[in-house]
Amino acid sequence: MAINPKTAVYFVPGLAAGKEIFEYISLPNHLYDIHILEWITPHTNESIKHYAKRMTDLIVEPNVILIGVSFGGVVAQEMSCFLKLKKLIIISSVKSANEIPFKLKILKRIPVYRLIPRRFLESTKTIVRYGLGVKSTNKLNLYQKYLSINDTQYLKWAIKQMVGWERENEIDNVIHIHGDKDPIFPIRRIKNCIVVPGGTHIMLITKFKWLNTNLPIIFDGNFK
Repeated sequence: MAINPKTAVYFVPGLAAGKEIFEYISLPNHLYDIHILEWITPHTNESIKHYAKRMTDLIVEPNVILIGVSFGGVVAQEMSCFLKLKKLIIISSVKSANEIPFKLKILKRIPVYRLIPRRFLESTKTIVRYGLGVKSTNKLNLYQKYLSINDTQYLKWAIKQMVGWERENEIDNVIHIHGDKDPIFPIRRIKNCIVVPGGTHIMLITKFKWLNTNLPIIFDGNFK
């Protein structure tokens, strides 16, 4: 059997995001095979650890690079507990409950998202306008393009897991890439990260050139 000399790189998208969010990400084809994981439907009352274990079934190669974005970064960290990885990287995410801002933590105590009508959860523009505070028509259209997952069972489950994530200690050797203009997870709460100047919560789109240039360097451990 021929041995594939390339390293497999698996991406986990953010909450409600589909594979389209990675359309601008490009890595050297002779070195890396890119795989984009898609969200699976959570079981009723499923824990994030159990869900993450099921997500690992989608990874077929050993010793891969796993990259999670936003809520996908949280899931990727939980997945890493069941995998032997070459690298674990999170982008626009958090490493523990300590980095989650109060405005999200309050939803754990007052879970108003449970009361959101189904028709609103199925509308990307409604989620973005009221959930993320985005008002610009251009930005609303941009989010609508990339936030393609509107399964209400998944969305309510994912919001609950995000605001209620209870990890106290950071996972060893996780590499954290974060924008200094992220409005969802403000940089002031983030520790030990690679800072992307001007990067927002959607820097997969707005800072893709930085990521395409620097991800291979980070993979090799040569980023300074």
